[in-house]
Amino acid sequence: MEKTYDPQSIEQTLYQNWEEQGYFKPHGDESQGNYCIMIPPPNVTGSLHMGHAFQDTIMDTLTRYQRMKGKNTLWQVGTDHAGIATQMLVERKLEAEEGKNRHDLGRDAFMDKVWEWKAQSGGTITKQLRRMGASVDWDRERFTMDEGLSKAVQEVFVRLYEDELIYRGKRLVNWDPKLHTAISDLEVESKEKQGHMWHLRYPLADGELTADGKDYLEVATTRPETMLGDSAVAVHPDDERYQALVGKFILLPIVNRRIPIVADDYVDMAFGTGCVKITPAHDFNDYEVGKRHNLPMFNVLTLDAAIRASAEVVNSDGTFNKTLDGSLPERFAGLDRFKARDAIVAEFDTLGLLEKIAPHALKVPYGDRSGVVIEPMLTDQWYVAVAPMAKTAIEAVENGSIKFVPQQYENMYFSWMRDIQDWCISRQLWWGHRIPAWYDENGKVYVGRNEADVRAKHNIADSMTLRQDEDVLDTWFSSALWTFSTLGWPDNLEDLKTFHPTDVLVTGFDIIFFWVARMIMMTMHFIKDEDGKPQVPFKTVYVTGLIRDEAGNKMSKSKGNVLDPLDMIDGIGLEDLVEKRTGNMMQPQLAAKIEKSTRKEFADGIEAHGTDALRFTLAAMASTGRDINWDMKRLDGYRSFCNKLWNASRYVLMNTEDQDCGPGSPEHKGGEMELSLADRWIIGLFNQTVKTFDDHMIAYRFDLAANTLYEFTWNQFCDWYLELTKPVLQNGSEAQMRGTRHTLVTVLEAMQRLMHPMMPYITETIWQRVKPLAGVAGDTIMLAPFPTFDAAKVDSAAMADLEWVKQVIVAVRNIRAELNIAPSKPLNALLRGVSAQDKARVEANQTFFTTLARLESMTILADGETAPMSTTGLIGEMELLIPMAGLIDVAAEMARIDKQLEKLGQEIARIEGKLSNQGFVAKAPAEVIDKERAKMTDLKRDMDKLNEQKSEFAKLEA
Repeated sequence: MEKTYDPQSIEQTLYQNWEEQGYFKPHGDESQGNYCIMIPPPNVTGSLHMGHAFQDTIMDTLTRYQRMKGKNTLWQVGTDHAGIATQMLVERKLEAEEGKNRHDLGRDAFMDKVWEWKAQSGGTITKQLRRMGASVDWDRERFTMDEGLSKAVQEVFVRLYEDELIYRGKRLVNWDPKLHTAISDLEVESKEKQGHMWHLRYPLADGELTADGKDYLEVATTRPETMLGDSAVAVHPDDERYQALVGKFILLPIVNRRIPIVADDYVDMAFGTGCVKITPAHDFNDYEVGKRHNLPMFNVLTLDAAIRASAEVVNSDGTFNKTLDGSLPERFAGLDRFKARDAIVAEFDTLGLLEKIAPHALKVPYGDRSGVVIEPMLTDQWYVAVAPMAKTAIEAVENGSIKFVPQQYENMYFSWMRDIQDWCISRQLWWGHRIPAWYDENGKVYVGRNEADVRAKHNIADSMTLRQDEDVLDTWFSSALWTFSTLGWPDNLEDLKTFHPTDVLVTGFDIIFFWVARMIMMTMHFIKDEDGKPQVPFKTVYVTGLIRDEAGNKMSKSKGNVLDPLDMIDGIGLEDLVEKRTGNMMQPQLAAKIEKSTRKEFADGIEAHGTDALRFTLAAMASTGRDINWDMKRLDGYRSFCNKLWNASRYVLMNTEDQDCGPGSPEHKGGEMELSLADRWIIGLFNQTVKTFDDHMIAYRFDLAANTLYEFTWNQFCDWYLELTKPVLQNGSEAQMRGTRHTLVTVLEAMQRLMHPMMPYITETIWQRVKPLAGVAGDTIMLAPFPTFDAAKVDSAAMADLEWVKQVIVAVRNIRAELNIAPSKPLNALLRGVSAQDKARVEANQTFFTTLARLESMTILADGETAPMSTTGLIGEMELLIPMAGLIDVAAEMARIDKQLEKLGQEIARIEGKLSNQGFVAKAPAEVIDKERAKMTDLKRDMDKLNEQKSEFAKLEA
């Protein structure tokens, strides 16, 4: 092996070989069962960010783990067509390169441009997935706009329409005035803004007066321009100030429209005047109030968010109202909404109806793609009536068919699903799945798989012109079918039988409703088992937290705190990092601020760490569902962990290659093999580690699983076992050396298989070198069997003995450190309170004590025998004494004992506090209380011994 671990020299070559050899594919042997994970499809426009790296690490760890367990494993990969993002990107490209917009080209030519972009530039994130070591089956890669998935989308739409679960209607949606499309709540970004609250006077009609004699009601609004579309003023039914006015009318200023005063619980009578203007066509809460009171809706804005010449009047059921007057003042027609706001406020002031203007903090909705303020807008859209499907989806979680990890996310799921609204699935875009609906000349709609299907189904003559709906489907619609559409539905059912339901979905909490819930609803509606029972899309939903920066802030380009996973893998210089973070900044002041922060935080740029170190860091931080504050120091630490593993492997290979390593090794010619105490200890400890790791993986505790690997590899195998092998390899018999070499290579080989799911590259590299020595066959570690726990190999006595030996060595080393004694200086040890078992351990392990503790002698004191003044370490009941003559600083030793006594006293006080707490004693199991009492007894014993030592020192000092 190379002297220095260099991940850049091994990773990409290894991955290319894995992919070319087809190791990522399902192997087809179902004897150990099947296992499937569906990747949450990243946007085709996207590039790898820390959230992707985090979730992909978890998914790949699970996939590699189950593959090595013998499962027929599929990690399904694919990308989402990302309707709005992709269309915007290509439109900007078209404008920059040709000075044209999509309308200049026409729909078909523009779609060709999008597909052309996708072929050339749409694979960025899939290339980056390869860098993360993702063992997905690339031959099965899917795209939500590919032919197969498009067919599935079309089929689902038609069937839902036939089941009367899809309909078209005029309802309120989030409208983006710049992109001219409806958008989902997830695409709306609320920003805190300092705005105003305008207090307006609405005159009462018909000479009515309020209880205090006023001829008007005062309403407050943050959007005065919408008053042109007011349908009512609402008051709380229990508000005595206005009860007499309920059912009376307001004369709406400027437009002179009579609108009713209604009573509704929506009103907070303690806020402001307790009077609320109701504009059902321009506010989601008002829309619900309007439906409850059967109010007409006056849509006063165009799709550009300008004032209409005449309001569009719609009944609460979405039908047009042809009897009410929708006239609007001509002077406002065509004004942008914000200019209209100023003009309307000015007119209220002129009319003497502007009560006051007050500063007001509010949340303003912005389109995350367009950056403009979103308008609630009445538009004709397609909807899915999801309530019937939601009922089945709720039951699947209630009865345990689907489990959330952590479980508390079930509550978030239920809260959304039990108050679910119909889903708006249409978008006013060109890029996407065009809605399979056609209209005749009278506007009648026909739904079918294609125009020919529609004509045949409805007996429509070729002479009648049909026009296909211009809208496309929401991208969440196609991704809701992901678990079964990617497996060939509705045509190929073999893969569905093999891999569906899938096993686990790894996702973030923010899309539990937008994606997870919709997948559950769609899948259970369309996929049934052989008995007709709805099939769930996955058995477990593992919910991850967000990766935040070190200060706990959400990573964003505008904050300049985004970390690119590839920069941590490959490294990046400071100047390139600054350019990356500030290069596209439009605001010079912001760019300068981000540059300063970056130069301060990364004075030397970011060094290369390799993929394995990044993956291991992410896994080690994957606590259940909580957000994670990124820590570069931990990444540095796990890079050191990789170095430690590499150097330990080099030590093993240097001492075993071309040597007889026992049964299975090329050099073995027979002969006895004797295992040392250390060999038996590490074999038992490794088996216990395998069991612990398995338990954590089953519980989705990747952090604990990673810590288990770290503890065994660094602290036990590298720091202890390798040191314990040196006396045997230097002075042992041939049988003993053979036994130790055999243990070295077999444990190192099995370690690589245990670590492989989290750290694929370094483990494959080491495994390829060590496997022949361990007598192991196989082309790749990926397909090697995962280690299994073997209770027969856990020698409890040997493990207890070696742990005792370690305690003695640690005690000596601690004394050396505390007294500043050179590690090379031999010491003489005295032992007091030695049991028969301790005596046997001392006699059997002199070699370890001589070499690792540098003890020249170990003398057992007889009962009652006086020892010279010594510093003491405690190993259970036994005292280890190092005579202090020529070694000890008495004052320092007294201070050390005082420190230990203080620590013991604090622990005793803590336990006494628990045991005196009646609540704890009443609730805690008996074994827990007994354990605490036994611990306190031991602590008091240790305290007595230390006090005795202190008394001896006091004599010496005197």
